[in-house]
Amino acid sequence: MKALKKILFASLACSICFVLGALFADETSKINSDDVHHAQKLMGLEFTQVEIDSMLPLLNEQNKNFSAMRNVSLPNNVPPAYFFNPVPMGKSISKIHQPFSTSGYGKTNLPGNLNELAFYSIGQLAWLIKSKQITSVQLTEFFLARLHKYASQLNCVITYTDSLAIQEARNADTEISAGHYRGMLHGIPYGIKDMFATKNYPTTYGTLPYKNQLIYEDATVVKKLQDAGAVLIAKLSLGELAMDDVWYGGQTRNPWDTSKGSSGSSAGPASSVSAGLLPFAIGSETWGSIVSPATICGVTGLRPSFGRVSRYGAMALSWTMDKVGPLCRNVEDCAIVFNSICGVDGKDQAMIDAPFNYSPKVGLIGMKIGFFKKDFEKDTILNIPFNNAALEQLKKMGAQLVPIELPSLPVNDLSLLLVCEAASAFDELTLNNTDDLMVQQNKDRWPNIFRAAHFIPATEYIRANRLRWLLIQQMEEVMKKVDVCVAPSLSGNNLLVTNLTGHPSVVVPNGFIDVKTPTSIVFIGQLFEEGKVLAVAKKYQDSTGFHLKHPPLFAE
Repeated sequence: MKALKKILFASLACSICFVLGALFADETSKINSDDVHHAQKLMGLEFTQVEIDSMLPLLNEQNKNFSAMRNVSLPNNVPPAYFFNPVPMGKSISKIHQPFSTSGYGKTNLPGNLNELAFYSIGQLAWLIKSKQITSVQLTEFFLARLHKYASQLNCVITYTDSLAIQEARNADTEISAGHYRGMLHGIPYGIKDMFATKNYPTTYGTLPYKNQLIYEDATVVKKLQDAGAVLIAKLSLGELAMDDVWYGGQTRNPWDTSKGSSGSSAGPASSVSAGLLPFAIGSETWGSIVSPATICGVTGLRPSFGRVSRYGAMALSWTMDKVGPLCRNVEDCAIVFNSICGVDGKDQAMIDAPFNYSPKVGLIGMKIGFFKKDFEKDTILNIPFNNAALEQLKKMGAQLVPIELPSLPVNDLSLLLVCEAASAFDELTLNNTDDLMVQQNKDRWPNIFRAAHFIPATEYIRANRLRWLLIQQMEEVMKKVDVCVAPSLSGNNLLVTNLTGHPSVVVPNGFIDVKTPTSIVFIGQLFEEGKVLAVAKKYQDSTGFHLKHPPLFAE
């Protein structure tokens, strides 16, 4: 009997301890006034003790809301229920579609040395296929061989798609032989940044947490290129989750100097096109991811207006800033690719229906070209001679250069928009600690940036969006003064400003600091006026010829 009493007493004692422990744990998990005193410093706020005490019930309720919402898994392909609109107040969008035209390529012949094909433009290769001087299979096998020969030196390929490529090339040859020619991309090989879904092949985002990710459908841009008859031969490297040029397989290299990186995040697309391993590649930009690697690798890139190319099936980094565009040998190649991939698809709800009207027949005489004087003044000493030479060349071609200034708003501070959206897009990595698997763990890399972003108040995110609205209106007033603008590619604020406002840009080589260091300049167009800015950039590019130089290591 005494033993039974001891057992009952011990059991009761344990129960009381459990209940008290649970109550204590519940109390300690609650937000208290000390927590608020510390947290308000992170937000630059100061409340009285009475105000803090009044807030505590609401703060604890909000914390429960957070926990409940986090119980619902949100993969990267789930967007927020709002859409960014870059169109300024009162701006009308043209609805007039004009025929797409390019330069003539009818004099192109198959070279005696087939290695020269590595640096032929899309236009030249298209004529060789159309005139049946070469088949798509032959061209595809040629570029596959170059990829397998050189890609390891550049670390630019994540996944080869050889079997798919040969099948698509055979289909192209069959159709062309039967008289069904789809257009200038029919039978042309290409590569794509490995953040776009491709059925039956992994889509890794360049990082270990997604290394084996399979998405069982093709992204819209992949489907559009399939419809155009293009041949996918590789999925190309990108910096982890679209930052820089380091991915889980190492650093992607610059063909001009393989001891250095290619920049990013469209690292593989820029590197492979520069080395002549592909005629063109598809990349993306949120803040410099086409402009920067195109500059470093000496290729031409188009960052279209926001809402021009569907991002359906693409990795989301920032729903209000992500854009999809090509990296190519020259400006007209960018126009040819863009003509096939632009347009609404009914899946990306941020898309804006606007015509693409491009013709190479444009004159610069009397054209007003704005230049961001302060940005040019901030460029490096090494770049200044090339910037000045580009401006002088535009003057010689008859353009009227007009000095203009960017809006004077705290633009760099608005980058928290990208940080907030990226942290939300990959919130699962932070909450599950799978961000620990990522290669880049420095303080200024995504895992740490994502964590810090959780301390940005929603009110500040909305304030930044309101400032962005002002930026859009003010930038429209600046752009009204000129036909197009020219700017240093990576100096000053124009790169961030135009990514925030959604304006298109074309980056082209404009010289070499030394034999291993290309330079570039960027042309910025009116919203949805890719046709005009491409035509102007082509005119400049044709007058210089810097794009015709190629990395000596990959010339054979």
